[in-house]
Amino acid sequence: MEYLNVDSGGIIIMSKYKGHGRFKKTKFSVGKQAKQVLESIDTNNPFIQMFEEYSTELDDKHDRYEKIVKLSRDVTIESKRIIFLLHSTNTDIESKRDLVLQEAFDRLSNLYKTNFRDIALELKGQDHYLYHKAFTAGMQEFIEAFCFYHYIKNKSMPIWLHINNYFQYKEDEVSLLFTQYDFILGIADFTGELMRKCINVLSVGNVNECFKLCNFVRSIYTGFLGLHFWGNKELSKKSNVLRQSLAKMELVCYNIKIRGSEIPNHMLLSVIESNRIDDEIDEGYVL
Repeated sequence: MEYLNVDSGGIIIMSKYKGHGRFKKTKFSVGKQAKQVLESIDTNNPFIQMFEEYSTELDDKHDRYEKIVKLSRDVTIESKRIIFLLHSTNTDIESKRDLVLQEAFDRLSNLYKTNFRDIALELKGQDHYLYHKAFTAGMQEFIEAFCFYHYIKNKSMPIWLHINNYFQYKEDEVSLLFTQYDFILGIADFTGELMRKCINVLSVGNVNECFKLCNFVRSIYTGFLGLHFWGNKELSKKSNVLRQSLAKMELVCYNIKIRGSEIPNHMLLSVIESNRIDDEIDEGYVL
């Protein structure tokens, strides 16, 4: 393995180091001739000043990017916790369900009032698309949690314009980029939670809810079939996961409809889990 070193004359040379598959970190040293060159540099030179400005600009960009990544990571963690909380609404006790929904709403509101607001303030005067990759994961997870909350409460899915209004901070005169792309990817993840909810409600014997959830996810998947996935691996991958989730839900409904009369509701889940789902279904569309 080779690494760089500097000799006493300030010339970079290559050396070899044989270790146990690990890189040997070498501290670079400046030779006498190199020191003389550095000391003779005119800091008032326009070219030197120009590169110093570039260096400062890049450092600021990297620092801002890391701050946004940390804020987005906090959003992702909290959104996952909210989703876990919403799965506890599978109960017949109406008062408990309302308390869970209220807590989920308060925590979702706190995310776009604090974390997303901080991201918007960090990007004030900046090109949001340059930093989109830093917060897109948190945005998608938030959309997944928000759509899940909205469905449990209203039995419907929110529209893009409704959610986009939450990211307009008029008091601070800033806004946060919320693309339709993030919205679509968040919806794809949201259907996975509906699949889990379908299995959970079956375990408590609520078979009618299974059919409603399956039909809702089927309508979403129909919309995904009209999208083009060429060159977009992430969207194609999530669409395939959506198809698999729908197949599991359809298997649940099939067993309820065909074998529901001969198998008790509390045993349907074990029968469904023993069946294998064909993941190689081809609807004739390019995914």
